[in-house]
Amino acid sequence: MGSEYFLISDRLGFRAWREEDLPLAMELWTDARVTGLFGGPYTAEKVQARLKREMALQREFGMQYWPVFMLAGGKHVGVCGLRPWRVEERVPELGYHLRPEFWGQGLAVEAGRAAIEYGFRRLGARAIFAGHHPENATSRKVLLKLGFRFTGDEVFPETGILEPTYRLEAGSVQVRRGKEHYELPEG
Repeated sequence: MGSEYFLISDRLGFRAWREEDLPLAMELWTDARVTGLFGGPYTAEKVQARLKREMALQREFGMQYWPVFMLAGGKHVGVCGLRPWRVEERVPELGYHLRPEFWGQGLAVEAGRAAIEYGFRRLGARAIFAGHHPENATSRKVLLKLGFRFTGDEVFPETGILEPTYRLEAGSVQVRRGKEHYELPEG
């Protein structure tokens, strides 16, 4: 386990973005397979702006879509994390963007569980919000596996598309890591 990771799951390590991570951000967010359904692929300028915004969110709110790495070998998997959504209600938004070579391995669910646990236990979230492009059936499956409940459709600002949205209440999900079992505290 690398000491640079502030959060780990069975296979993944999470850390905060750094300026020198621009090449990783470029690989991820300029890939149309990753970003095609949420406004991408991004230009180099948009990726740089997104990286700066992610770092600012970490400084201001203690959350971002954190870069995620394989514990075995250190390969960059993508991002998974939280960002402010309804700050006054303590409801962040969960998001994940994985590089295509890591699709279909259960890593989005694993990373999502770790981010959810962090949100409830460390950030004191009362609930967590999520959404996905209506054509992204895989993201829908991930959110349902994580325990999210469908709440309706909302317009996603980056694309202007009406997207299905979900909510996960504190105390409504059990987080498992290895042989340990956690009941998340009520918000």
